[in-house]
Amino acid sequence: MSRVQKNLLNPKKILKIIFYLGLIFVLTFAFISLSNAQKPPKVDLGKHEFESRCASCHGRSGKGDGWLADFLIVRPTDLTVLARNNGGVLPTDRLYQSIWGNSVPLHGPSDMPAWGRTYRREAPEVYFGGPYYPDIYAQGRILVLIEYISRLQVK
Repeated sequence: MSRVQKNLLNPKKILKIIFYLGLIFVLTFAFISLSNAQKPPKVDLGKHEFESRCASCHGRSGKGDGWLADFLIVRPTDLTVLARNNGGVLPTDRLYQSIWGNSVPLHGPSDMPAWGRTYRREAPEVYFGGPYYPDIYAQGRILVLIEYISRLQVK
């Protein structure tokens, strides 16, 4: 046997090669597992806000077919056609005013709550006694909601 063949058949070298291959396999598996585990959960704040505040009347799809729709005097608006009904542009200012509750004095005949006041009242609960600005907090919640509604628009 040649010297090369003797080195390849050396039991210590074979065990060493198997050990390193196993170590590479284990480290690769651990790296892949850790990289998947470290991905933060994807949170869609607008969708969450819509589902918790709007879907009961407007429906999960925004078409005005929520489970409470049949109990309301005025049928909820189909939010998916707001842009189409406004020349292809989402009427964000009108939508913002409607959600905030400024568009109709004391919300008039609408059954829709004035969410701006609700968000302002919730601000202290979120900031746990720290400094906060209730108007900015409410505006942020409404803007996240409008961004989600913009994704519901039919093309």
